[in-house]
Amino acid sequence: MKQDKYICIAAVAGAFGVKGEIKLKTFTDKPESIMSYGSLLSIDGEILLTPQSYKSLKGGLALMCKEIVTRDQAEALKSTKLYVKRNCLPKTEEDEFYLIDLIGMEVKTVDGKRMGSVVGTEDFGAGVLLEIKPKDSVSFYQPFTKDAVPKIDIHLKRIVININSN
Repeated sequence: MKQDKYICIAAVAGAFGVKGEIKLKTFTDKPESIMSYGSLLSIDGEILLTPQSYKSLKGGLALMCKEIVTRDQAEALKSTKLYVKRNCLPKTEEDEFYLIDLIGMEVKTVDGKRMGSVVGTEDFGAGVLLEIKPKDSVSFYQPFTKDAVPKIDIHLKRIVININSN
């Protein structure tokens, strides 16, 4: 499955300046770490950008890449998601994981009621949300906070949520 092989680490927010810099919204703990992952890829593994230098911006980076030399080229990439191979990212510690690792996990409430499974994660600006799809119903969002998601068992592929914390 492609989501196992590639992990989305940024999206192009548009052009920055007039010299072909690209403004990125990053999904990494440290935005500048993107510089250490090598080429930025499409979901199919095609090289889209090769970072050469960056400037820190609020919420991301302004990136110079060898493939982009004009503002129009940078603007044409707006909304493009950028991926790296999973093996380019640092290994996680015992109690750490990447958000993509939560997709497909079974979800139960603190009192044991089955709620469905995680089908995605979103961040609309106020923090990460888990998108949970019950078997016979429409999906819903659960805040991804310690109170709202008190337990994650990566090995058992199970998440416990507290519906009352919302």
